[in-house]
Amino acid sequence: MSSGTDLDEHLSLLRRRWLLLVGCVVFGGTAGLALMRLTPPAYTATTQVLVMPVGPQEPVNQVTSRQREALNLDTEAQVAQSAVVAARAARTLRVETPEPVEVSVPPNSAVLWISVTAADPGVAAAQSRAYAQAYLANRRESALAALTAQQQVVLGKLKQVNTALDAVIKQLAGLSKGSPEHTIATQRESVLNRQAAGLALRYDGLRTVAVTPGTVISQAAPPTAPSSPSLPLYLGTGLMAGLLAGSAAAYARDRLDRRLRTVADVERLTGLPVLGDLSSPREPGVAHELACAAVAACPGKRLLVRILPPDLEESADPVAVSMPLTVLDGFDVRDLSRADAALLLVGLGRATSVHVAATVRRLARHDVPVIGVVTVTDALPSFVPLLEPRTHTPLGKLVATGELELGETTPMPMHPRRPGQPT
Repeated sequence: MSSGTDLDEHLSLLRRRWLLLVGCVVFGGTAGLALMRLTPPAYTATTQVLVMPVGPQEPVNQVTSRQREALNLDTEAQVAQSAVVAARAARTLRVETPEPVEVSVPPNSAVLWISVTAADPGVAAAQSRAYAQAYLANRRESALAALTAQQQVVLGKLKQVNTALDAVIKQLAGLSKGSPEHTIATQRESVLNRQAAGLALRYDGLRTVAVTPGTVISQAAPPTAPSSPSLPLYLGTGLMAGLLAGSAAAYARDRLDRRLRTVADVERLTGLPVLGDLSSPREPGVAHELACAAVAACPGKRLLVRILPPDLEESADPVAVSMPLTVLDGFDVRDLSRADAALLLVGLGRATSVHVAATVRRLARHDVPVIGVVTVTDALPSFVPLLEPRTHTPLGKLVATGELELGETTPMPMHPRRPGQPT
């Protein structure tokens, strides 16, 4: 219930300040369109490169949707955006600093999308192609350098094994057959022969590896339409910013406004309890609840009623509120001194918290406490005194109880004479 009530209050606040909210939204949308018109167009060209593994196939990487064996696409994307590739592309284009490149990897693929955004569509396409070629050339050179280093390592080990094998062969020539030394040397010779054969096969495999860094599967073409600015992006951003700014302005304006529009505004801005809400007087039982609350809160029998603002007009069909209290309207100069408490009738949408605070201060100077507020629109209540019936006590009982002594003269109550009734 509280969440729904809070939402209703927020929506009611926005409805009250709809003009300010709509104005901010329109201004935000207009500002977004103006910014889009002022932003120069940019064109994006994309080259698609299929990346292939280079070097001997060694399953050293974990197999995922973006990483295959011996091929890490995230690493390749970072290499394509590196300064080394950018410098190579700049030399190819004969420019000092090319446009920044953006590299993306589609899911479950071995393809790099190399995109360049520039003010001219031809420049964007040329630089995208240059980046792709520079990336492939750099990858080929790196692969060849790695293969050469591996060949040198394998060749050095093969030379060491051949040298050790020659030494064993010479040692066997000086040993007698059947001796333990000859047997050990023979076994060592066999091991060295196997090592030399394995290294020779590995060296030949490294020399026959085909280095294919990748291939361009889609050349970048000059785009026909700009990629930015985007109408949905600028317009949507402007409208959303206007909506947020309008909501904040509406809340700030409503908080600064001291006019009392709802029951919640009365309680929040004045701090006085609301004894009754007569803004919808057609609900049954409202007058009775108001009478009960007023009688319970009034410390005496005389209640002063103040209307805020004073020029609030009475309705043609007022709400009748019956209370066993003496209701003072303030027209008699003695009402303020005789009042035991005060009740404020506040017109929603017309009275402000400043008026209420001033009235409370004036009443406090005369020691008249304010028991609460009744919110109204145009249906002002008419307070009708409720005559409580007096219990009839026999004269003999009064004499017996000592409440009435014989010989006293007891005045009889005078009833008002009705018109036409004989005296």
